Amino acid sequence: MSSITNTSNTQTLQKYISLDQGGKVQAEYIWIDGDSGLRSKTTTLDFKPTDVSELKEWNFDGSSTNQAPGDNSDVLLKPVAIFKDPFRGGDNILVLNECYNNDGTPNRTNYRYSCAKVMKAYADAKPWFGIEQEYTLFDMNGSVLGWPIGGFPGPQGPYYCSIGANVAFGRDVVEAHYRACLYAGINISGVNAEVMPGQWEFQVGPCEGIDMGDHLWVARYLLQRVAEDFGIVVSFHPKPIKGDWNGAGCHTNYSTKAMREEGGIKAIHDAIDKMAARHMEHIAVYGEDNDQRLTGKHETGHISQFSYGVANRGASIRIPRHVAAEGKGYLEDRRPASNIDAYRVTQVIVESSLA
Repeated sequence: MSSITNTSNTQTLQKYISLDQGGKVQAEYIWIDGDSGLRSKTTTLDFKPTDVSELKEWNFDGSSTNQAPGDNSDVLLKPVAIFKDPFRGGDNILVLNECYNNDGTPNRTNYRYSCAKVMKAYADAKPWFGIEQEYTLFDMNGSVLGWPIGGFPGPQGPYYCSIGANVAFGRDVVEAHYRACLYAGINISGVNAEVMPGQWEFQVGPCEGIDMGDHLWVARYLLQRVAEDFGIVVSFHPKPIKGDWNGAGCHTNYSTKAMREEGGIKAIHDAIDKMAARHMEHIAVYGEDNDQRLTGKHETGHISQFSYGVANRGASIRIPRHVAAEGKGYLEDRRPASNIDAYRVTQVIVESSLA
């Protein structure tokens, strides 16, 4: 079987990217499609926008993205956030959008709309989030990056936070993505190799309110664009490889102003009690195929049972040891899968813990 290749010719491309744009600005409009994926297309601006309100609304064919029927296919794009474009540089921008139907109602895929309303309602609580996005890298032939063709690597153990060509696979993608996020203005806070070989994690946050979803979705977009340059495919599936291998999650760290102040541990326990009472409601929006990951093994709690504990990575919610010792800080919800919609997750956490 012949191998499949699809990599960017960056040296040739740079010839054209470096050309003068004649005062024009390229704006890459990004949106979430009907299958929880990302799409984008470009428009030319005659000016450099300083605020998202200056940007035009646009539209696309929703019948090609599982967001509208063919006989009424126009879906509207409403800009909500601007980031710098690390691929084109200069004054060029990335524009995150919400999707709306022709009648002005939010498209069924637009979870940002309701999340923004909830975050506004509870703004006084100052909800902060930090999300740990795990993902797996595959080559164009469908093999996990670094895995032997038709076989398996050695058992888990030497890969987590690893260094060395025999255990760390895909670092070029990781480093390029990290720098692209910093350039774009994403509040990325770190990266590390994960437990399964070919699996990595980046962390975004702390972000307040709606910014958490905005920054995570654009960070995902950047990762997939960077991986495209290297001919690598990114998977956000929570259990990409069956068997005795760790799955991929999106551990969500959460705190409010009350939790971060002296004596905040009480507010943390109060929030956990409220979230426990709505466990299955959380699970319903914590990612597709999460049952394959939340088995009670591989550093997870079982999907059907709620648990919490100090420094317990097998619990639904973990209270970090230093938080318990200091009596204030944050909690870590370990249930969300790697393919979550961050708007849905942050919304249900705020609603559950503060209502």
